[in-house]
Amino acid sequence: MSNSASHESWPKMLLTGAQMLFVAFGALVLVPLLTGLDPSVALFTAGVGTLVFHGVTKQTVPVFLASSFAFIAPIQGSIASFGVSATLGGLMAAGVVYVVISQAVRVKGTAWLHRLLPPVVVGPVIMVIGLALAPVAVSMATGETSDNIGYGQAIFLSMASLLVTLVLAVFGRGILRLVPIMGGIAVGYGLALVMGVVDFTSVRDAAWLSVPSFTAPSFHWAAILFMIPVAIAPAVEHIGDMVAIGSVTRKNYLEKPGLHRTLLGDGLATMTAALFGGPPNTTYSEVTGAVTLTKAFNPMYMVIAAVIAIVLAFVGKLGALLQTIPGPVMGGIMTLLFGSIAVIGMNTLVRAGQSLTAARNLVVVSLILVFGIGGMQFGGGQFTLQGVSLAALVGIALNWLLPVEKEGE
Repeated sequence: MSNSASHESWPKMLLTGAQMLFVAFGALVLVPLLTGLDPSVALFTAGVGTLVFHGVTKQTVPVFLASSFAFIAPIQGSIASFGVSATLGGLMAAGVVYVVISQAVRVKGTAWLHRLLPPVVVGPVIMVIGLALAPVAVSMATGETSDNIGYGQAIFLSMASLLVTLVLAVFGRGILRLVPIMGGIAVGYGLALVMGVVDFTSVRDAAWLSVPSFTAPSFHWAAILFMIPVAIAPAVEHIGDMVAIGSVTRKNYLEKPGLHRTLLGDGLATMTAALFGGPPNTTYSEVTGAVTLTKAFNPMYMVIAAVIAIVLAFVGKLGALLQTIPGPVMGGIMTLLFGSIAVIGMNTLVRAGQSLTAARNLVVVSLILVFGIGGMQFGGGQFTLQGVSLAALVGIALNWLLPVEKEGE
């Protein structure tokens, strides 16, 4: 694959790189828009963070880093209590936690991780990563997140975009097969233009070139202590993402470049993002879905996507134009992407070949799925565990505590 990848034409590389950014774009700008951070800064820090990650991992893993969903609620809470600058300081500390975990992996190796995270834990956690986001995709697809698009129009747009993406992914040949997502977005956007639901006011008001409004972090103990526990969640999620992308490309990234390097890359990318005023970076599950769909395994695509993201951060009008893509168009495509992540998790379980009706496995998988997808939460206020982080920790604890069943029992 790498030999053929190195001989690919630049237009094809640029097109595929741009598509990876397109896939990440909806969620990338969603996080800053929800938390009150600047979307252009988030675009810049996603690009820089991805380059930092690929620098640390020597361009071995086809992943793109962008705004982490796990931090949405904590960022909102922290900004309300401590302000933006102190929150960025807390996020920087969360990046340090990543770095510490990565060094523990470097010193102790990954054998303890395999014991800690067998397929019976990792498979369902990957499924939760995909399925827990399912309501986000559906609410975007049905127009709940759009002010100016009714349910009927939204369903038409989202299903048309989804249908084009499906047809290109399954029946497309050559370069068409590489751009199902871009094809879906283009057709959906074209239909939205015809229906008159695209609002260009923000594009008219935006400057052609503008420097994103960067914000520097400041450090306060309260904000740091508030944010540090949140880092455990994406760190565990990161391991799932590495296993997920590894099962797509049939490579073991926990061994090469090594989990300590990917975790270190993630941590340094998050610290870099906080330095400029962007949300924490994490490996993007959406892009893993896109890689699954397009078989674009060359990490160079992600480097190109990162460079495009940095350039776009400075083009005010283009950034504004991209934000005019209607939510339902992105939502329709995300329904497929999030589903494909869940299928990767299922595949991890199937390939392990263990009996899922054995009492121990049944308990572990059931509770991971229901806690993760159902929105169970423990604690409150500053120390709330929920979603993927809770599901992963419950799975790890049960796997550790429950006795392994003997064969034939």
